[in-house]
Amino acid sequence: MSDEQAVPVASPPSKAGRNLPAAIAVGVGLGALIIASLAFYKFLFALVVTVAVAIAVWEFYNAFLKNGIRIARTPLYVVALVGPTVAYLFGVVGHMALCGAFVVVASMWRIRRGTDGFVKDATASLFVGAYLPFMVGFVMLMLREDDGVARVVAFIAVTVSNDIGGYAAGVLFGKHPIAPQISPKKSWEGFAGSVALQVAVAIPIFAVAFDAPWYEAAVFGFVMSVTATAGDFIESAVKRDLNVKDMSNILPGHGGLMDRLDSLIPNAFVSWALLAWFIG
Repeated sequence: MSDEQAVPVASPPSKAGRNLPAAIAVGVGLGALIIASLAFYKFLFALVVTVAVAIAVWEFYNAFLKNGIRIARTPLYVVALVGPTVAYLFGVVGHMALCGAFVVVASMWRIRRGTDGFVKDATASLFVGAYLPFMVGFVMLMLREDDGVARVVAFIAVTVSNDIGGYAAGVLFGKHPIAPQISPKKSWEGFAGSVALQVAVAIPIFAVAFDAPWYEAAVFGFVMSVTATAGDFIESAVKRDLNVKDMSNILPGHGGLMDRLDSLIPNAFVSWALLAWFIG
């Protein structure tokens, strides 16, 4: 979620402050890639996730490097490349073991350059590792279930609805910023639109895919709205602290891949936990 809960501003090319046709085209293309990978073979989706995490690590590495922070690039790339497969094949135990090993290796990796700046570099490395490979691993834990495709579809569809509902309501009605010091274009009206659409999308998915009651879907949609919005603010805070507008420019109309993953990352864990609680 980037400017989906935007307070209307008079700046081209759109009221949300981005190239809307390009953003829509890229969004549709990414959606088609995800749907195709899920429809044909589950492990193809794992490959898509692996590539996405590796690109996101690359974006973080460059953004931190511009600010004099050198994260443990090689250990991060390794855990990004093998992490989704390990989580898919070996479940929670494999996922936890790999992430624990990463903490040890990444901390030792930085010692090679001495003690000057060790805390800063090691902390940034562990943050990226926890924020990307660790959190994204929960998507693969959902996928490995017998109804894994349905769980992943619920996770993605509801989170994307957060972006769409927040964008529409924010542009049309947004007047009251949530946290102007962090992201001045995010409004309470946009958040209300996010909640409304996420709950509306979650209810039929839960009924058809999981035979679950509407109130569980409503809880799922509401909680996912809160955490998706939190993910957007986390990303905004990171970019402001690093003094970058976008994490990169590889996606026209969006910026970097991380600028698209911000709401999905916290929701990966939240959807895994809620679906495990509700569905089993």
